[in-house]
Amino acid sequence: MTGIKRTRCGGGLLLLVAGFLAAPGPASGQYATSMPGTEAYTGSRADQAPQATDSLLVVDLPEALRRAAQVDPDYVAALRQVGDAEWVRRQAWSAFLLPSIEFQWSYAKFSSEQFNIGTGELTDELTQATLGGRYDIFRGGAKVFDMRGAGAEVEGAKAGELAQRFETALGTEADYYDVIAQVELRRVAAERVRRAEQQLAVARARVLSGAAVQTDSLQLVLELTRAQVDLLRQEATVTVSRLQLGRRVGHAGPVDAVPLDSIPTGPLPIAQDSAYREALYSSPSVEVARAEARVANEAFKSERSSYFPTISLFGQWAGFDDALVPDATTRTTYGVALNFPIWNGAVRELNVYRASTRRQVAEAARSDREREVGRDIVAAYQAYETARASAELAARAVVVARENLRVQQERYQAGASTILDLITAQVAQTEAEAELVQARFTTRLALAAVEAILGRRVFDR
Repeated sequence: MTGIKRTRCGGGLLLLVAGFLAAPGPASGQYATSMPGTEAYTGSRADQAPQATDSLLVVDLPEALRRAAQVDPDYVAALRQVGDAEWVRRQAWSAFLLPSIEFQWSYAKFSSEQFNIGTGELTDELTQATLGGRYDIFRGGAKVFDMRGAGAEVEGAKAGELAQRFETALGTEADYYDVIAQVELRRVAAERVRRAEQQLAVARARVLSGAAVQTDSLQLVLELTRAQVDLLRQEATVTVSRLQLGRRVGHAGPVDAVPLDSIPTGPLPIAQDSAYREALYSSPSVEVARAEARVANEAFKSERSSYFPTISLFGQWAGFDDALVPDATTRTTYGVALNFPIWNGAVRELNVYRASTRRQVAEAARSDREREVGRDIVAAYQAYETARASAELAARAVVVARENLRVQQERYQAGASTILDLITAQVAQTEAEAELVQARFTTRLALAAVEAILGRRVFDR
């Protein structure tokens, strides 16, 4: 009896220490509430939700995609590249249809009188004006090749804009889903803390009643401490993920994401072989590579046309006088010119060789891009199917883990299992819930990757 009483006294002391360690102190509560963009894990979530809503910008996925498209530097550059290519095509058409026109005017004051060709007298002033035009009627086909190259450049720029739009969407969705996933993981961590606190209370009662040894409470104190540390870490992760989403959408501060109602649960509405063929045929990145190859090919043809002569029509009006408007004497000149460069120090040959090299490199890059996209679409397709199946299995695992924890709680209260079995079941449920969150996050991200490769939405979202 004496030994039993001493044991109970020691157990009471251990329970007192356990209660002190388990009690949430002011420092932990202040830390959880003072973090920008986070919610405290202590207290009711209903009381904390309005505070988070008031202090955070909350966006849904369409709004996040719209905002990101306006501020993403890569997409802005791709959009401006389309305008640049359009101007290149306008310039090529202008050179094909219109002559080049130039106007010059000059006024000179001499220290001594000289013969003025306009007035036919000696004057100390001379005004000249010329208006000339030139049109190349034959350049060995270079003008046609330039127009074709400009058209291919426009097509490539538009495909590049589409590709970058989906790349921006992929990055935005990744940050958006990450916020949702981290908030869910924070909820899982908070549930772990709550379960540890409840089990600690049960263990304390069992130790006081003599149904359990004092090490049970110490084991649960250790589990509670670990759970609280994980929760604090998860709070920090949520804060960083919200700041990253804010950066993505152009907001100087944390941004919260509206939780999605559902995740894609069914298979993709396109077979893998069809997705493979579609990616090779119409993927924006493949279209960019093909356009770049066409541009390089037309540039090579344009350089090679320098072996042909250039035939041009030209005309010029010239006026001379000593007044500001030179109309005392005017002369008009027009004619045909032929320019046939025979040898210019191998500069022409060097330019043709370099253009040929660029064409070969662009063609090799096009072939490699097609193979790369074929590999990427299969990888993304398989990643989605694997993540979707993993999410289904993870959901089942959560159900099993919850039931296992319920059984272990009843067995521990009845004295049929040890505290280690109970803690193991608690950790298993936490891990199962975390794996479910990660599987759902991976499923959404894999779907976004498939859409980025195909350049279109697969599901209506």
